[in-house]
Amino acid sequence: MFAFILQRLLQAIIVMVSVALISFLLFQYVGDPVVFLLGQDATPQQIVQLRADLGLDRSFVVQFWNFLMNAVQGEFGLSLRQGAKVSRLISERLPATLELAGVAAVLALVLGIPMGVYAALKRGTFLSQLFMTVSLLGVSLPTFLVGILLILLFAVGLGWFPSFGRGDVVQFGWWTSGLLTAGGWHHIVLPALTLAIFQLTLIMRLVRAEMLEVLRTDYVKFARARGLSNSAIHFGHALKNTLVPVITITGLQLGALIAFAIITETVFQWPGMGLLFIQAVTFADIPVMAAYLCLTALIFVVINLVVDLLYFVVDPRLRVGKSGGH
Repeated sequence: MFAFILQRLLQAIIVMVSVALISFLLFQYVGDPVVFLLGQDATPQQIVQLRADLGLDRSFVVQFWNFLMNAVQGEFGLSLRQGAKVSRLISERLPATLELAGVAAVLALVLGIPMGVYAALKRGTFLSQLFMTVSLLGVSLPTFLVGILLILLFAVGLGWFPSFGRGDVVQFGWWTSGLLTAGGWHHIVLPALTLAIFQLTLIMRLVRAEMLEVLRTDYVKFARARGLSNSAIHFGHALKNTLVPVITITGLQLGALIAFAIITETVFQWPGMGLLFIQAVTFADIPVMAAYLCLTALIFVVINLVVDLLYFVVDPRLRVGKSGGH
């Protein structure tokens, strides 16, 4: 177990260094930050002085090492568009994105798993067919179109929910949360549902397919022959073995929810990291883009590590395999 964790940590370090290198190359080949900061009317003396102040007159290796050390400390310099520290901008926007992705993930799991189990156990029924039809729409429709349709129906047509913003939030130091206010819940419903629909349909179809596969295995037939009840077979044996691939997909999709909430945050003007990244791309704000890439990679690495560790909890065969190997 320790060797497994150590191996995964080494892989995570390699991935993070690679992403940091890609992020650093943005500084080198996507515009000159000195020109962005000083403007086109800057004198040669001002440009030389600022390049020295920023350390841009040093060698590539020295600059990358300094960038790497600053990134480890969570520092990515100043935003070229806002003139504020990137770490402060990220810390202001990170709670909103994590909150949105968390609510969307809970919706996808709470609704997707039961719907997938029902569609597998009750094949041919009207509700099962309805679930499969809705899942096709959820997989096929692009996220921005889903968001626009929800706004048109529930915000413009019915007036039940607001179409933009985060609502009232509660401050806890640098962290903010809208889940402790009625206004916050009112504002998060539509964007969370928009972000969750694709993941929900994906989980539902995966659970259904895996459940049908497990129900055809020999040990399930043996359990029926022993006289076990359907509920014990379905939920005590079949569903438990179905959860291994579901954990994999759910873990990866949770990272995707955080990384690719850009479209949802843009449609609903949700004040998260995705909207900040879109604005950074528009104005070529390279430090913000680099910080977003590094933070997203870190989130994926941590989630993948947690998913790998959960395998040992859910699937006892992996524990036996590791013990036998040692």
